[in-house]
Amino acid sequence: MSVGCGSWMAGKVTSAAVIRRVAVLPQPPLLIPELAAGAADECAELREACLAAARRLTSASPDWVVIGAAAGAPEVPEHASGSFRGFGVDLGVSLSRVMAPETELPLPALVAGWLREQGGASSVRVHLVDPATPADQCEQFARAVGDHAAVLVLGDGSSRHGPRSPGGEDARAEGFDAGIRDALAKADTGALAALDPALAAELGAGGRAPWQVLAGLADGDWTAEVLYSAAPFGVGYHVAVWERA
Repeated sequence: MSVGCGSWMAGKVTSAAVIRRVAVLPQPPLLIPELAAGAADECAELREACLAAARRLTSASPDWVVIGAAAGAPEVPEHASGSFRGFGVDLGVSLSRVMAPETELPLPALVAGWLREQGGASSVRVHLVDPATPADQCEQFARAVGDHAAVLVLGDGSSRHGPRSPGGEDARAEGFDAGIRDALAKADTGALAALDPALAAELGAGGRAPWQVLAGLADGDWTAEVLYSAAPFGVGYHVAVWERA
């Protein structure tokens, strides 16, 4: 399922399951040791936090629903397999334990497949939202996705931390990601829903739309824990786990 220019109603998904646990993770290819190369050691703390969050998600359910963002919000087939070949290493991943022919998958689906294998999950169903989706449509998208026991939300913070950052330094990046960290630490869906799409785009924060889908999904009371929050390569990365109170 995807949402782009008004396509979010293409296939309404419903479930009797209530969301029990949410993991919020970034999606840099550097998470994968084979792709990190010389930066593997620098990524170790981030990677361990992500794997710990993935394992906790599997303990809630072996079948995950994944919310991510990709331009055009392409449809991601269930049980699909893909490869990180486009990122320099021919490392295959699968969205389930069912063998399927390889297809071209966007980065969120590839990272979700890798996390599934590392976290011991059985399957992931990937739903993509276009990064430019307005906040109100993110809420509509959340209603269409429905409730599932374990939800993985993928997205990076600002790419403009420091002079060597991918997007070029912007003094607003630190405050923006501090706000994201605080919202995740408090399970503050109101703060996530109130994120300014224009500011997020200026700061290169690709996680804005998935976080606002989360704000629409996660009703009720939650306990929250931030396992990691930093910008080691000029990009804000946050790892958090929410559990229904």
